[in-house]
Amino acid sequence: MLNRYPLWKYLLILFILGIAAIYAAPNLYEPDPAIQITGQSSAMVIDGGILKIATDALEESDITHFGDVATGNGPALIRFGSLADQSKAKKVVQRALGENYVVALSQASNTPAWLEDIGAGPMKLGLDLSGGVHFLMEVDTPSAIAKRLEGITDDLKSQWREDRIRYEGRVTISDTNVVEAKFPDAEELSKAADVVRKAYPELLREDEKRDDGYYYLQLNMSEATIAEIEDYAVAQNLATLRNRVDELGVSEPLVQRQGRNRIVVELPGVQDTAEAKRIIGKTANLEFRLEADNNATASEREQFNYRSEADQRRGPAYLERKVIMGGDNVTDARVGFDPQSGLPQVNITLDGDGGEKINHATRYNIGRRMGVLFIEYRTVTNRTIDENGVEQLSYSQKVDRKIISLATIQAALGKQFRITGLDSPAEATELALLLRSGALAAPMYFVQESTIGPSLGAENIHLGMVSVQLGLGLVLLFMLFYYRVFGLAANVALAVNMLLIVAIMSIVGATLTLPGIAGIVLTVGMAVDANVLIFSRIREELKNGAPVQSAIHAGFERAFTTILDANLTTLIVAVILYGIGTGPVKGFAVTLAIGILTSMFSAIMVTRAIVNLMYGGRRVEKLWI
Repeated sequence: MLNRYPLWKYLLILFILGIAAIYAAPNLYEPDPAIQITGQSSAMVIDGGILKIATDALEESDITHFGDVATGNGPALIRFGSLADQSKAKKVVQRALGENYVVALSQASNTPAWLEDIGAGPMKLGLDLSGGVHFLMEVDTPSAIAKRLEGITDDLKSQWREDRIRYEGRVTISDTNVVEAKFPDAEELSKAADVVRKAYPELLREDEKRDDGYYYLQLNMSEATIAEIEDYAVAQNLATLRNRVDELGVSEPLVQRQGRNRIVVELPGVQDTAEAKRIIGKTANLEFRLEADNNATASEREQFNYRSEADQRRGPAYLERKVIMGGDNVTDARVGFDPQSGLPQVNITLDGDGGEKINHATRYNIGRRMGVLFIEYRTVTNRTIDENGVEQLSYSQKVDRKIISLATIQAALGKQFRITGLDSPAEATELALLLRSGALAAPMYFVQESTIGPSLGAENIHLGMVSVQLGLGLVLLFMLFYYRVFGLAANVALAVNMLLIVAIMSIVGATLTLPGIAGIVLTVGMAVDANVLIFSRIREELKNGAPVQSAIHAGFERAFTTILDANLTTLIVAVILYGIGTGPVKGFAVTLAIGILTSMFSAIMVTRAIVNLMYGGRRVEKLWI
């Protein structure tokens, strides 16, 4: 029989609409403005004591708050009734807790627990709608240059020793990045210069004999070499930051270079801003060094403390200045647990060069101890009050170098081994993330940091919603006026389409931006195109004298190919826009693509289901279309 759906199709449509309604529901619950409190290190526990210090400071400042939570296993959360209270509270709590804690603006979800249990959550909003975090970071390129020179110096000294070239005293590096070595005669200097010429032809060389009777060789870098090192450091740090942001799960972030040595990071719609600040604002690296023997001079060894409190009792340890390998040779780092002690550890996998270095160093030093030095660069915010009573922020960098492992070499190591001595599983997870995302070629520090509150996006959201409502309302009126009863069916299908768009974006975690709202407005107009084609086809069939039921059937069947072709070509364009576009263009492409897919379902299946319910299996003399 024409224009009758089997029962399973109606049930399928109802099932899809029910799922869509459930997963779109969290968007009805507006989140509360809140602040999150975490430690600079994942090993720091945020318990009730820390929360009490924060709440006492808020009460002294007469800031109303509610919903205070501190589980000890994650960040503490304090909710507020307004954005103004949230902004004031951040400054008050940060002063009360000090720089060892990160206080960040956030939004506390009000989604019911039963919805969260099934994985339902609201749509993520972009930086232009919900606010987010903006960082301007500067790469310490002089540090990268100094690090490269230290590596060159170590290699040259090793090569000179192998070739039995005698040099006097130490090979020094000046503040102006000039490497200087002195030799007893011109012959030794000439041999050393030949080694430099072959190994590092890019270095500029100057030879001279001084009044003390020694021959001096000075090496420095050309401007082109310095620029190359700086470009590499910024590019490497840029790639590493992108990897870290990806690990954080931030949707549509912006990480791009600005100027010669600066990087802009924008994290839109993040909930756990404190975690983002800690991971991005921190530089962690590893150095593997052998323990210095008792005969080593002060210039050949360095003294370091242990990181673990349990090992502090043993006192400091001395490690050789020479670095066997750094964290840039790490290709993978995963968290595990020692099967014997049950303590957390990080399982390390090295690249070919790193595996060769560690194997060569350990093969000839079995029985000696090797230390793993953890180097952490943290940005410290300094707050001062100027003469006008306005708080001014400045940033400085704090460097911590501590031993996290000092173990005896039992056998030659290969590309895979483990690091122990970590304080907690959270710290092991953070270390693995930082190593896995890539080593930074040079330290970074904050030049500017700003948290963009959702109040900046309130007007955008309001105007965007007005545009959607206005567009939707005009389309509904036109369809109802022009197509009568069939227009009513199309309007119901259009409402279903909007519900499906919101549900799918919530399920897949797509980010809604202001261009994305424009895509939804466009989708509202495009969604009825299919219905217009179908209804126009039905009118043509009726004019040609076809029976009512046959006209309805032919209208849906014969318009399907045209609808499919038109939507498919638009979908291809949306995919291309997403593939090659930047953030705003991607936001537009996402909503456009989702809207095309949902409109195909709603305009064809849902509309036909409604029409079938109204006219299917009935004797109809005239259609109001």
